[in-house]
Order: sequence, then structure tokens, then C-alpha cells
Amino acid sequence: MKKGFHTIMSAQFFSSLADNALFVAAVELLRTSGAGEWQRAALVPMFALFYVILAPFVGAFADAIPKGRVMFISNAIKIVGCLMMLAGVHPLMAYAVVGLGAAAYSPAKYGILTELLPPSQLVKANGWIEGLTIASIILGVLLGGQLVGIHIAPHLLGLDLPLVDTGIDTPAEAAVTAIIVPYIVATLFNLRIPRTDAELQPMPAHPMVLVRDFSDCNARLWNDKLGQISLATTTLFWGVGGNLRYIVLAWAAAALGYSTTQATTLVGVVTVGTAAGAVVASMMMRLDRATATIPLGVGMGLLLVAMVFIDNVWVAAPFLIAMGALGGFLVVPMNALLQHRGHNLMGAGRSIAVQNFNEQACILALGAFYAGMTRAGLSAFGAITIFGLLVAGTMWAIGWWHRRNLVTDRAEVERLLAIARSDQH
Repeated sequence: MKKGFHTIMSAQFFSSLADNALFVAAVELLRTSGAGEWQRAALVPMFALFYVILAPFVGAFADAIPKGRVMFISNAIKIVGCLMMLAGVHPLMAYAVVGLGAAAYSPAKYGILTELLPPSQLVKANGWIEGLTIASIILGVLLGGQLVGIHIAPHLLGLDLPLVDTGIDTPAEAAVTAIIVPYIVATLFNLRIPRTDAELQPMPAHPMVLVRDFSDCNARLWNDKLGQISLATTTLFWGVGGNLRYIVLAWAAAALGYSTTQATTLVGVVTVGTAAGAVVASMMMRLDRATATIPLGVGMGLLLVAMVFIDNVWVAAPFLIAMGALGGFLVVPMNALLQHRGHNLMGAGRSIAVQNFNEQACILALGAFYAGMTRAGLSAFGAITIFGLLVAGTMWAIGWWHRRNLVTDRAEVERLLAIARSDQH
């Protein structure tokens, strides 16, 4: 890998570590304040809100200035969101601001890979970045659980500044304060990310130009015979994955009687499986074989349904690892294929912004759907069952869509696959 790749990986690790620790701290902050379960579930779609609203602009922003600087600004916004939470702003609102930082961060994070590396290394690079991101999810969720737990929280609350009343009085608030540290570390790594040779693309002066440009880019990806399948698959995967953190927390509380701290270990177990699947896929899969992983998405949805019948942690752990592994093996080649098609059709930042818009819109929609079921009085088991069936059915429909493309537009699909094969050599 080229010089600078490991700096990008380090920045991504600490930023993602803080994101996931903050999610757990925000859940606990809402729980201890007496907020309803639907508000805790709503944290997921609130984080996705600015991804959707700002999608036409963040990709162009990432292409207009050096991507290392974009990542620095984005992490600074996340720190502001943490400070808002500590200042008494409603956790849902403050968490949305953290999502604003993440929305600007993602096009730069993925876009710089296509600028720094040749297409032949994209699957391997995605394996590394997804594997490291998943490792940061594991550690971040566990860190958040421990920071709000009975062992560490009292020590954090015992740290006082002389003659200063910080107003930090609960374990969740102390956890949010501690989480600011890895965000600061990530910003320091951002400052060391090298400038690539890719030409910067100035942002248009009028915002409607960006909206039209974004709509055109979105349409180009959805009309591309491989872009549409990879985009649909990764959209659904991240829609599920974005909500799975809370779903596992809710299931662990209902099925096993776990506290937030205990339940975070099971979220970590899922991501262990996802990391393993991502690493194996990065070694075994090629761009032109990415669509062969579609049936794994159907299996992932069915495993979600089966989860409601488990009430023993020793059965749950290997089950959750297997579910995560299916997802990890599915998303790495599909993500690489989508980046490849997007890079060929438009600028790297714009293609990632289109991807983020669709994926985060799915997270928002599925999160709102799950929160709505919870607010309507449906049990965690009932909501998870409906959620899993929706996932399995949608993945089956994506598989049918790809098979229809092979029948009606085989020449076009084979031409695009040939481009993918040639770009790997």
C-alpha cells in the first residue's frame, strides 16, 4: 500500500471508535433520563439525518478541497456535537450534529482510496478499511459500555477540576466527556494525511447546480447495470447494519435480561463475525465476482428472524458471529464494485456521496420503521421478526433484479464485468 494509507487507517479507526462509543453513551443518557425506548431507537435515524439532507453537497465539498482537510473539519464537528450533549441539548439533536460531521467525513474517507490506490488494490483496501472499521466498532461499543458501567464511571466522575463546576454528574455524561479524547486523536492523524495528485473540482456558486449534479450522478449509478445492483445491496446492508447495534441491545435486554454494559459485548460479537467475513472476502473475491454474494443477504435476514428464538448466550454468540460473517463477506466485494463503477462514472467524492445518501436514507427509513413499531407497542421480538423478513425479501428481490439484467442486457453486463476484470490487472 502507498505511503499515507496507514495514516488514513489510523484516523478512521479513532474516529469510528469514538462514534460507536458515543452511541452507547447516548443510549444510556436517554435511558437514565427516563426517555422512552422509541427515542433510544431513534438515535440511529437521527445520526443518518444529515447524510440524507446534505448528500448533494458533501461529495462536491470532498472533491473541492484536500480530503485530509475535509476529514479534519468533520471530526471537529463531531467534537462540537459531544459538547452540545454535555451542555444539555437533547441527545437526539446533539447526536444529529455528530452525524453531520460523519456525513462530511465519509466521502473523503472512501474517496481518497480511489485517488491514492490503483483499481487492482481496491478490494484489498476495502477489506482493510472495513476490517479496521469493524474492529473500531467492536472496541468502541465495548468502550462505551465500560465507560457507563459500574467499574469505570465512578472513577471518571471522581476527576474534578479545582474551583470549576463542570456540571458532569452522571456516568453517561462522564462517558461523553471521555469520548472526546479519541476524536481529538483522529483530528491529529487527519493533519498528517498526504495530499494526492488528484485534481480538485471547485464547488459551483449556486446550490441548485449541486442538487442537479447530484441527481444526475444518482441517476447514473442507478441506471448502470452493475452500479444499480451493488448500490442496492450495499444500501440494504448498511441500512440493516446501522440499526443492528440497537436491535442487538434491545434483543439482549428482552431475551437475556442484560444491562447496557453487558449487551454491548454481544454487539461486539456480531462485528467480530463481520470482520472475519470482510477479511476472507478481501482475500478470495474479485470485482467481477461480487454479485455472486447476493444470496448471503437473504440468509442474513433469515438469521435475524431466527434470533428471536434464542435465549441462551452460549447459543447466541456463535449465531451472531455467523450472521456478522455473512454480512462482512457480502459487503466488501459489493462496496469495491460500487466504488469502481462510481469512479468510472463520476468523481470519487460524488460517487461516495451518492452511495452515502442511499445507504443513510435506508438507515433512516429502517430506523424510523423499527422505532415506529416500538412506539406502537410491538415487542422487541415482534419488531425484529418483521425487520428480518423485510430484509430477506428485499435481498431476494435484488437477486431477481440482477438475474433479469443478465437475461435482458447480458451484453452490457458482460462488458462492464470485462472492464472490472481488466482494471484488476
